[in-house]
Amino acid sequence: MTDRMTDVVTDTVTDTVAETTARFDALELTVFAQSVAMLAEEMGSLLERSSISPNIRERRDASCALFDADGRMVAQAAHIPVHLGAMPESVAAVRAVGAAPGDCFLLNDPSHGGSHLPDLTMVEVIADAADATRIIGYAAVRAHHADVGGMSPGSMPFGATELFQEGLIVPPVRLERGGVPQDDVLRLVLANVRTPGEREGDLRAQRAACRAGRDGWQALYTRLGGAALGQAVDALLDYTERRVRTRLSALEGAVGRAADALEGDGVTDAPIPVVISARIQHATLCLDLTGTSPAVRGNVNAPPAVARAAAVFVLRVLCDDDVPVNDGVSRALQLVIPENCVANAKRPSAVAAGNVELSQRMTDVCFAALSEAAASVGVFDLPIPACGQGTMNNVTMGAPGWSFYETLGGGQGASARGDGPDAVHVGMSNTRNTPVESLERAYPLRVVEYAVRRGSGGAGLHRGGDGVIRRYQALTECTATLLTERRMVAPPGAAGGAAGRAGRNLLNGQPLPAKCRVTMQPGDVLTIETPGGGGWGA
Repeated sequence: MTDRMTDVVTDTVTDTVAETTARFDALELTVFAQSVAMLAEEMGSLLERSSISPNIRERRDASCALFDADGRMVAQAAHIPVHLGAMPESVAAVRAVGAAPGDCFLLNDPSHGGSHLPDLTMVEVIADAADATRIIGYAAVRAHHADVGGMSPGSMPFGATELFQEGLIVPPVRLERGGVPQDDVLRLVLANVRTPGEREGDLRAQRAACRAGRDGWQALYTRLGGAALGQAVDALLDYTERRVRTRLSALEGAVGRAADALEGDGVTDAPIPVVISARIQHATLCLDLTGTSPAVRGNVNAPPAVARAAAVFVLRVLCDDDVPVNDGVSRALQLVIPENCVANAKRPSAVAAGNVELSQRMTDVCFAALSEAAASVGVFDLPIPACGQGTMNNVTMGAPGWSFYETLGGGQGASARGDGPDAVHVGMSNTRNTPVESLERAYPLRVVEYAVRRGSGGAGLHRGGDGVIRRYQALTECTATLLTERRMVAPPGAAGGAAGRAGRNLLNGQPLPAKCRVTMQPGDVLTIETPGGGGWGA
C-alpha cells in the first residue's frame, strides 16, 4: 500500500506540473528562463562595478534575485548560495509589513528575513510602469558590508553572546516610500558604523542594482503582458519542480543519516553536534535536524533561513547543471528543525558565525546523509563530493577609520567523478579572495605570501583539493578577528579516501585558536593556512 501511495502522489504532482508547463514549448521556456536569469546577472554586474568596498567590488560578496508579485523567487544570479537560499525570507518579511508600490526596504534582522547583521538586504517593490498602484514584483540585493557597528571592527566579533553585540539591527524599514527617499533612515544607519563613507557608497550601489532589476522586470511585464508573464513564471517554476522531483524519484525510499560537529562556539571549545537525517519520500527530500545541538552561547547560531539555504543548495547540486534555480527547487524540500536548535536561533542569540560556519557544516552533513541514503537504494553515481574545507576562514581586521573583511578559499572534496579543485570557495560560499593589489591599496596591510598549500588535499583514487596560504603583515596597529573551522578535525574523505589536512592560524609563527581576537602591532604577520578537501576512493 505504501509503494502504491507513493506512485499515486508522484504521478499526480508530475501530471499537474506537466499540464501547466505544456502551455509553453521547450524553446519558449528556455528563452524565458535565460531572460530572467540574465536580468539578475545584470543586477550583479552593476553592483560590482559601482560598489566602493573591495569586499563587494572585488570579492563579490553579494547576491541578486528577482521575485514575482506573490514573492516567489523567479531567478537568481550565480552568486552566494547562503544568500540566495535565504533571500525569499527577506521578501516575505517586506510583504508582511505592508509593502507598497515604489517602496524600497533595508533589513538585516535575523528574526525578520536576515541572516547575520553584516548582510544588508535591499528590496525594491516593483510597480507596474503603466499603473503605479499595482505591485508586479520585487528586486532584491544582499551584500556583506565590511562593518555595521558592534563590539569589534568588521562586525564579525569573537566572543559575542548576544545579537546586540554584533552590530546595528535593522528590521524591514523604508529607505524610500513610493519612490521618495527617507534620508533619516540612511543617516541613522550611517551614524552607527565605523566607515560611513564606504557604507553609503555600497548602499547606493545596491540601490542602483535594485533599479536595474526593476527596469528589466517592468520591461518584461510590458512586453509580455501581466497574464502572459504570470503564466510563464508558473511554467518555469513547475518545470524546475518537475526536474527536481524526477531526480528524487530515482531515490524513492532512500534513508540516510550523518553527524559531525563544529569546533566550539567562541565561548567554549566544546563540540557542537550537527545531525541530519535524510529521507526521500513522494519525490520529496526530507531533512530532519533532530539531534543537532541546542542553541549555544557563542555566535555560531543561525536562523532557519540559513538551514533552508543549505538544504536548497544541496538539493540543487543533485540535479543537472541546466536546471534553473528558483522557488521550484524548494517545493521538493521538507525541512524539520527542532524548536530549540542551533539552526533555529531566537533573539537575542548571536549569529555572526552561524551564517558562514554552521551553514558549511550543515552542507557537509547533508551531503554525507544523502550519500548514505543513495547507497541504501543502490545508487552510487550521484555528484556528491567528500567534505571540502568546511569553513569560510573568516578574517576581519581593522582600526579606527578602516575595516577589512574577507573569506578564504581552500580545498574542495574529491568525488567519484574526479579530483577536487584547489584553492576555491566551497559549499555555501561562492566569492573570490580579495586581490592582493586591491587589498594593499585600500588598507594599511601587506600580503607577504599568497600560495596554494601543496599537499593539503586528502589522498585517494581521486585527490582532494589543496588549500591556500595567506600571510598578512600589519602596517599599523589593528585588531584581527578569526572565525574559522576544521582546525582540530580535518575534513574527512569518502569511500575510503583520506582526510584533507586541517587548517592552521598563526601570529608571528605561534599557533592561534580557530576562533579568536588578537591585537597586531606594525610588522606582525598573521598566517592563515586553509584546510584541504577530503579524498575519494581507496
